[in-house]
Amino acid sequence: MTAAVHGPAGACPPPDDPKAESWRSRPAAHQPDWPDPAALRAAVDALTARPPLVAARECDLLRERLAAVARGEAFLLQGGDCAETFDALTADQLDGKLRTLGRMATALTSATRLRVVTVGRIAGQYAKPRSSPTETRGALTLPAYRGDAVNDRRFTAEARTPDARRLTRVYDASAATLNYLRTRTAGHPDDPPGQLFTSHEALLLEYEDALTRFDARTAGRYATSAHMVWIGERTRRPDGAHVEFASRIRNPVGVKLGPGSTADEALALADRLDPRREPGRLTFIVRMGATAVRDVLPPLVEKVTAGGAPVVWVCDPMHGNTVQGPSGHKTRHFETIMDEVSGFFEVHRALGTHPGGVHLELTGAPVTECAGGTLAPVAATDVGLRYESACDPRLNHGQSVELAHRVAHLMTEPMTHR
Repeated sequence: MTAAVHGPAGACPPPDDPKAESWRSRPAAHQPDWPDPAALRAAVDALTARPPLVAARECDLLRERLAAVARGEAFLLQGGDCAETFDALTADQLDGKLRTLGRMATALTSATRLRVVTVGRIAGQYAKPRSSPTETRGALTLPAYRGDAVNDRRFTAEARTPDARRLTRVYDASAATLNYLRTRTAGHPDDPPGQLFTSHEALLLEYEDALTRFDARTAGRYATSAHMVWIGERTRRPDGAHVEFASRIRNPVGVKLGPGSTADEALALADRLDPRREPGRLTFIVRMGATAVRDVLPPLVEKVTAGGAPVVWVCDPMHGNTVQGPSGHKTRHFETIMDEVSGFFEVHRALGTHPGGVHLELTGAPVTECAGGTLAPVAATDVGLRYESACDPRLNHGQSVELAHRVAHLMTEPMTHR
């Protein structure tokens, strides 16, 4: 992969760009309380000096392909781990994800004849926002696990203390993942490594800013940590630091919209992040839950469409459907997941808009984290038998492929009326 073109010393931003770090003046939610400022500074300095992980031209290529999705000419398949971990960075794990996404893409393409744009939650999904800053077990309360980018899952005071040195480990792990993806297929020189674009939630702004580079070819700034980054449901304030940061980069950007989202909020986000109304720039990833999607989504689609924003609409049927299983583990039921996908398609079919894709937490391993399915069924009582996720439950290989076939069936209905 050819690295992005940047300034004489890889400097970013150019000296005459006073707004490059404007996000620092905005409220930044869900940032770790780093106890060692010197270690954070050292990590940021080290990351600033390192080569980009992805090339700016690859980010532009993804924007072009997402523009086709926005026009109704393609479909986005986005999936991968809830939270990547350093320990799970193995060839078998990566091959399993590639195989699963590949089989899903084949099922979608063969049924619809649409081009499938495949984007992994991979090579950077190491940080997670948490609903509570602490976790209590018995009489002991410690900081919550925020992903391997911040701290460790082990429940000890030392392991749970945020450690800024982990940020450089994220870079190294992401680089190793990208290098492995390159070995899996030669591909076209203009294609991403392994025919797979990368994405993650741009949660840790110090990390994202340190890997932002100025590209002389376009005179723009790119977050070179991934081809696409998204803003989560908890950090999508239009006046917040995450939206401000995303407004200053040229990558394709996603925003998660939960059941509390309003049409005015969605349009305000479109105005902030895509004021020029460029197809492929902005993706709305809706995570409403099966019980809310049919009621909450229509006014958002109507207002954003009326506002002239050519966004990609994508369904995340995972995050709004999490429940506690009999074993005490968090789980999701396959039929509930499919019900939200069905509702998403029903809304777009009724409005005459394009259901642009799905965003899934999945793995190629035979885990038992989500209940249900028929190709690789998991009984509700068996959820805890092979529960390997660092955070939220994922579909296994069989469940993922089954979902792709069922989504393909949903896609053929509106396509016959185009």
